[in-house]
Parts: sequence; C-alpha cells; structure tokens
Amino acid sequence: MHLLGILEHQARAPDLSLQLAFGRQDGSARAPCPVRRVPGLDARTRAPVELDALLADTRPDVIHVHNVMNPDVLERVGALGDVVKVVTVQDHRFFCPGKGNWTLDGQVCDEPMSRSLCRKCFSDDDYFREIHDLTRERFDALEGFRVVVLSHYMKKELGLPAGRVTVIPPFVHGLEDDGGESGPPSVLFVGRLVDAKGPRDAVEAWRRSGIELPLVIVGAGPLGADLSPAEVVGWVPHARMGSHYRRASAVVMPSRWQEPYGIVGVEALTMGTPVAAWESGGVSEWHPGPLAPWGDVDALATRLREACGRPAQAPAGLEPELLMGRLADVYG
Repeated sequence: MHLLGILEHQARAPDLSLQLAFGRQDGSARAPCPVRRVPGLDARTRAPVELDALLADTRPDVIHVHNVMNPDVLERVGALGDVVKVVTVQDHRFFCPGKGNWTLDGQVCDEPMSRSLCRKCFSDDDYFREIHDLTRERFDALEGFRVVVLSHYMKKELGLPAGRVTVIPPFVHGLEDDGGESGPPSVLFVGRLVDAKGPRDAVEAWRRSGIELPLVIVGAGPLGADLSPAEVVGWVPHARMGSHYRRASAVVMPSRWQEPYGIVGVEALTMGTPVAAWESGGVSEWHPGPLAPWGDVDALATRLREACGRPAQAPAGLEPELLMGRLADVYG
C-alpha cells in the first residue's frame, strides 16, 4: 500500500510517465499506471530475471526499486548507467539475517551484522551461512543506489554514510470509514500473526489491563488459532481497515521485532484512535508517548488502560505532499 500511495500521487503530475513492474500481486489493489509482470522479480533469493525487454520498452530516467529482495535484480539495476537508481529499504532484510534485530534468545540487538555475532541467532549452520551470505549480497548491492528508508532508526541500523540515505516515512493512504465494521467499542490488534508482531503479548496485555472491551485481532498467520479469547477476524483488505480503527477505543502494538516504522500505529492515530505500544525500532518517531518499555507486558497493560477513550491526533509532518516533495528531491 505504501508503493501504491506513492504511485497515485506521482500519477497526478501531467509530465510524468509511470510504469510498474511487479513479480507478484495479491489482487487487492490496482495501480494507477500500466503494469507488467516480470517473472522472478519477487524472488527472495538470487534468481535470473529477464529485464532487457522491460528496460528497452520503457527507457526510464528513474528506476525506483521497492521491496525487491533478489540480489541479481539489485546488482543489475545498480550497475545501469545514465539512470537515477533509488531503492527503498523497507525492513531488516538488507542488514539483519535474523528475526529483525531480535535475537534467538528474545533480546533486542543493536549490533551491526557480522558472521561471528549473527551466528548466535541460528541453530542450523547451513541455513545460517545461506541467509547471512544472501543478506550480505543485498547490502553490498546498495552501492549503486540512492537509498530511502522509513525511519531514522533504519538509517542508523543500515550504517551507510549519512549523505547516501534519505528518511521518508510512509504516509497513510486509502483508508476510509466505509461503515462495514459494526459492533461495540473494542481494543484492536493489527498485523501478521507471528511472534515478531507480538499477538500473544497483545492478548496478555489486554487481559492484565482489565479493560471490559473485546479484543479484536485483524491479521493472518500461524498463531491465529492460539489467541483465545480474542476475536480473530483474519485478513482484511486495507481499504476496509478504516471502520476497524474507528470502532477501536485503542490499538495495542507489542512489536517484538524492532519495527522499521510501524505504519499501523500512524493509521490508527490518523483515524483518531490512540495507540499503546512498546518502544520498538522507529515507533518513537511518530508516537506521542509515553511508550511502554520493550518486552514489559504489565507496562503495556497500563498504557492500554490510559489510552482507551483518549482522543488522538495524527503526527505532524507526514502530509503526503510534503513526503512526496522529499522523494522528488531524491529523484533529482
């Protein structure tokens, strides 16, 4: 949705021609420009991809690579001459071979990637060597790009020279209160139902808070059957999330991995819904505070009680026009 928001704003420029090349899509949204599927573009490991026809047909002045993990594509695009090359580093997969600056024994990691240090986060030597080398290849491929990250936290963790990296947060896009979600006020969790996002911590913080509102969980993943007594509604199209945020008295956000940014929280604040969250990654860059210390479920329960029913405002400085202006400066 971040990429589609960028494209929709760019499409308003009368002198700009856009083309979106993708490897895979889920069919939930449409781009405001011509699209072309390029097999292999969505590969998470090194795989050959046919780019020559695409480049010959479009003859681009700017190539913006977004959420591409295939080192072969990154290296080939980065080596192109006479083209402005921009890459968005959206998460940890360029500088952390593990779980997202969250160690095997469940602690926050703020150390730079190294073979000896990162080995401690893996139980399988062969898999560690494979994923470490893949992560290093992605990082090394950034050499040919102008780099955009979502938060100052990501800029620090990436470790590139400051002048090569621009911080441009994602902006809220495509949310409407369509009236599709009815019911009593709730506490809301939104995210993948995996340990890194902390859905079980959300259930426990809600339980300890004593709040007499239902906990609604929006998302899909392997932990979906392990979150009783919460109401797990499954995956919801992004355009229908506005009504879920409006129904909620608060959003709970116990991210165990270090959040690259935390767009769910900004979406909630934009819809007037307060957020109770752990201090994780880039969350402090948009959250008005106070945050609960990372990993402290009791403190999160306290923040959740304080948040419920409290009016919230969207953070300043995240207006789409402002952020798109910063991206235009990167394009040059």
